[in-house]
Amino acid sequence: MGDALAAEWWKLRSVRSTYWTLAAAAGIVLLVVLIALQAAHVWDGLPADERARFTLRPLQRLGPWAASLCLAVLGVLTATSEYRTGTIGTSLTAVPRRGRLLAAKAVVVGAVSLAAGEAAALASCLGTRLAVGGRPFPDQREPVLHDLPGFAVEGTSVAMFALLGLSLGLLLRSAAAAITTVVLIWHVLPLAVSHLPGPWNTRIGSVMPGGLAAQASGLTTEHSIYGDVLPPGVAAVMMLAYSAVPPALAALVFSRRDA
Repeated sequence: MGDALAAEWWKLRSVRSTYWTLAAAAGIVLLVVLIALQAAHVWDGLPADERARFTLRPLQRLGPWAASLCLAVLGVLTATSEYRTGTIGTSLTAVPRRGRLLAAKAVVVGAVSLAAGEAAALASCLGTRLAVGGRPFPDQREPVLHDLPGFAVEGTSVAMFALLGLSLGLLLRSAAAAITTVVLIWHVLPLAVSHLPGPWNTRIGSVMPGGLAAQASGLTTEHSIYGDVLPPGVAAVMMLAYSAVPPALAALVFSRRDA
């Protein structure tokens, strides 16, 4: 297993798509901080009644939300690039046990995306706090240590989407089809569900992948297109299910069909 992990780590580091997707996630975080600086400037010119409605948390959550798509694309490309270049046969020659090969891919992609997700979430939280300084935004009055655990949970959703992308890449074998499906799950379907009549909009939205981290962390879902009917423990279990079931299905299909 150690050799398979080392090989997958080398593959991930050797392709430009890894650096492009990580750079895109970092760029979004930088943009979030710049918008926070602008928000602080706007705040200074607002009357007191409008300041009471000026919240920062939706902006802070933009970092890990966008990073989820970036790392999901990385997960897709990790799988589909080998089919596109024809190196999947070489990989299977080196690691004949397909379950071990997929497990190595999942561990490497999951670890990298988890690190990237935590970095994006914590940088979005701390960077925006620094940008607004001591301004008493209504949702920023708690000490920063109060918010960090919730944003750490938000960061784990990035790994969940990356593993989902890896699974779709293996199942569909097409980067275009898998990325399109990821985008549908990431934002298009939740947006459509949010327009359903209540209470179905919140019930269905609550179990969609993008809405689970906020429920698991206890962060407010105000201004969100998702629902908030799940207790934190149930939401955490759902996140684990989304991280484990698609790779398990991909492993089953991968082991039964030709490379």
